Amino acid sequence: MEKQELEKLTRDYQMIQEQLQGLAMQKEQFNMQKIEQKEALSEIEKATGKIFIALGGVLVETSKEEAIAKLKERQESTDMRLSIIGRQHEEAVKKEKSMRDEITKALQGSKA
Repeated sequence: MEKQELEKLTRDYQMIQEQLQGLAMQKEQFNMQKIEQKEALSEIEKATGKIFIALGGVLVETSKEEAIAKLKERQESTDMRLSIIGRQHEEAVKKEKSMRDEITKALQGSKA
């Protein structure tokens, strides 16, 4: 493998590592959202008084049923996003491993 090809492969490898880090951060954010949503749902289900939801920067009074429905909708959206990120992460991990193997092979070939 030529030096230029190896340099390009190395740059691409660094980019895929950055992509993996970004996906890991997104995954962590969505997992935190999931925890918050679960806690919020638990609190709403226990609530006996008025319930308010945030719309933009405003709190609006709503029914318990509507609050639960909206929160469950958000949970579904979060689960879907987590699933998508999970698949992207798996693909990126496979690509990263393949590139790492290719770089290792090229470096071993240049030593010979």
